[in-house]
Amino acid sequence: MSRRIPLLLSAALAAAALGAAPAAHAEPRTPTAPAAGTPGASGAQPYASYWYPSTILNWDPATDPDARFNRSRVPLQPRTSDPALKANPNARTGEGKIASLVSFGPTSNNPSQGSADPNYYAFGYWQYVDKLVFWGGSAGEGLILAPNPTVIDAAHRNGVKVYGTVFFPPAAYGGQLQWVRDFVQKSGNSYPVADKLAQAAQYYGFDGWFINQETGGGDSALAGELRNLMQYSKAKSGTEFMWYDAMTTSGSVNWQNALTSANSPFLQDGSKRTSDSMFLNFNWSQSGLNSSRALARQLGRSEYDLYSGIDTEANGYNTSVDWNSLFPAGQPHTTSIGLYRPEWTWKSATDRADFYAKDARYWVGANNDPSKVNPSDTWPGLAGYVAESSPITAKPFVTNFNTGQGDFYNSAGTRVATGGWNNLSLQDVPPTYRWMVDSSGSRLTPSVDFADAYQGGSSLRLTGTLDATNTVRLYETKLPVAADTKLDLVVKTPAAGPTKLKAAVSFTDAPNSFTTIDVGANSGTGWERHTLDLAPYAGRTIAQLALQADGSDPAYDVRIGQISVHDGEVGTPAAPGGLTVLGASDVTAGSSQSLRLSWTAAPGGGVHHYEVYRRNADGSRTFLGATPNDAYYVGRLDRVGTEDATTLDVEAVSTTYGRSTAASTTVGWTGTPPATGTDLALNRPATASGQCNANEGPAKAVNGSVNGGTGDKWCSLNSSKWLEVDLGSAKKLSKFVVKHAGAGGESASYNTRDFSIQTRSNTADPWTTVANVTGNTAGTTTHPVTTTARYVRLVVTKPTQNTDPAARIYEFEAWGQ
Repeated sequence: MSRRIPLLLSAALAAAALGAAPAAHAEPRTPTAPAAGTPGASGAQPYASYWYPSTILNWDPATDPDARFNRSRVPLQPRTSDPALKANPNARTGEGKIASLVSFGPTSNNPSQGSADPNYYAFGYWQYVDKLVFWGGSAGEGLILAPNPTVIDAAHRNGVKVYGTVFFPPAAYGGQLQWVRDFVQKSGNSYPVADKLAQAAQYYGFDGWFINQETGGGDSALAGELRNLMQYSKAKSGTEFMWYDAMTTSGSVNWQNALTSANSPFLQDGSKRTSDSMFLNFNWSQSGLNSSRALARQLGRSEYDLYSGIDTEANGYNTSVDWNSLFPAGQPHTTSIGLYRPEWTWKSATDRADFYAKDARYWVGANNDPSKVNPSDTWPGLAGYVAESSPITAKPFVTNFNTGQGDFYNSAGTRVATGGWNNLSLQDVPPTYRWMVDSSGSRLTPSVDFADAYQGGSSLRLTGTLDATNTVRLYETKLPVAADTKLDLVVKTPAAGPTKLKAAVSFTDAPNSFTTIDVGANSGTGWERHTLDLAPYAGRTIAQLALQADGSDPAYDVRIGQISVHDGEVGTPAAPGGLTVLGASDVTAGSSQSLRLSWTAAPGGGVHHYEVYRRNADGSRTFLGATPNDAYYVGRLDRVGTEDATTLDVEAVSTTYGRSTAASTTVGWTGTPPATGTDLALNRPATASGQCNANEGPAKAVNGSVNGGTGDKWCSLNSSKWLEVDLGSAKKLSKFVVKHAGAGGESASYNTRDFSIQTRSNTADPWTTVANVTGNTAGTTTHPVTTTARYVRLVVTKPTQNTDPAARIYEFEAWGQ
């Protein structure tokens, strides 16, 4: 392997390329707002914390207005890994582990709780990772970076430890030896910076720190103080450390690419445990790894505390790796492995589908199946070496197959928000086996589907030709069955009738033998819950959860929106209290604002997360975001019309997805909202797929009226239902407003349930979908866009809440300039 300058950060490279000249004690970003809770406090975006050694000494969560937004509330879960259930026969349990060094965002301006951008590294192969390092830091911004709570939440939910980063760069990239000396400064017998590192980890809820000391010019005394600092912190607080193979005991930076006498005291110093693990530099060799293993054992440490580095930042799974030295065939693993920058799969992707394909290739191999890894491939896939682990060891277990990103947000099958988002705090435990399908005939294709969801922004979809029994293995578990244990599946099919689906479970006394329970039929085409009684299996422990499709269907298509294993009935949590607006800032004066909210956690526990909504005039609610925390940042709250105040609700969602009553507060509006443009569709030429009656043509949907009685609408009974408006020329559009049956005084049961909005500038162009809505119940829906188009189109795919076949649209408005 060729050695480059080790572990240089893209942030540092960027700062150097821009000619940044960092000050010796540059201060971190100064908050632009008064402290939270003070009069006039700002609703500004909170960011992840970062410091220099001198500035972290001044950090106090009680006075840092962003601190409470950076807290993880998900404890580290225990994991199980049964060797009998590993997907790949060559993979091993209890040997080599994986540490993943990931840059989820920049050091500065890294949003605390996700954002309104669906383009994000929503990592989903936690089952192979032991530790995750939240990678960052740069000379020009800050050297000490604490992880975002969203990443901690997702990692801990999967049983993965999370470390922050301490980065001392080489002098060529802005490093200054004084920063290292500041880091190890003492006060009596204490190391104040170490105490702050422990305080940050404890307060924010993560597990330790990765120490990357690459600044040259040190001596043996400085190296000794770094060892003393880690030993001090471990003895006092139990803080974990991973040390990078750079500085040696002499104080010089000299990458060993192995565990040697020159760096081993940073792992184990006689009887003292200095760090919990070491990341070995990338230029390792077979002989070096063998000697590293021998020395680790001589020191009383496991060879699997050594993580041999593999740099995939530039080439991803095209990186050349000597796999046989790490994982010799038929022999125990030599060491663990450290993956540097596996988010290459996201950064190099052209779109989300490309990212998912690349991520699968990286982790489970070219066949997208961990059981079918080809060991002769240059990058076989990590599932061929390291067996899966699962955090599903206690009830309740619920998954909605929510990846932590999406293009909309559904709650219990109802669309409550449109627009993209990312928030890994809401990510469910991904399937342990992605994807394993056993069939004697055609093999169904499982996928994460972003077009529909029961809860969140995605669901599990099974598609293909069904001509034989297909068993889809999903989760390894260790769930004891009681007399009142139930297995719930929420399922959606294209038509009413048999789902041809069975729940399949195996038990620890026969872990590879599945017992099946028929799900039955769906009565319609919406999401339907099927509750299966597991009482006959009381006293046994579930080892695997799977699905089995059985029957015949040339175009089988089923979505699974939720799987839940729970005891008794779905729990209803207590309501949160004390909902407070800590601060607000204008996004657009008089029209929209950002908010910082806080509340008192629901008493009694059992809360998975809290959901934040705004109440609408028609009685519906719009989802604004969610968090397991007791504080949340709302990036944008829009004023509707000239309303004087908006009511906000926060409700607790239990671990079984029961919902509390809401805590509420109001946000006032002042001033006159600015002009939002014009309804450019008003009285423009309109065409449609058809009309129910002669007086219910498409012109009625652009006449500016909803008060002319039940005939003041466009109505269609065609099998294909669409309404098209010609704006006359290409216009800049800011939003669409659709007024459904309820807006015209008809029953809410006639409101359009599923529809999309499309645009194009020329008749020869293909249509582009700018809004896709499923599960709507509201009488009026608003769809913000930023686009330019001449032709706009409304396509109705499910016209009502029931089986009534008529589409009823009172107005289709296209707002812009």
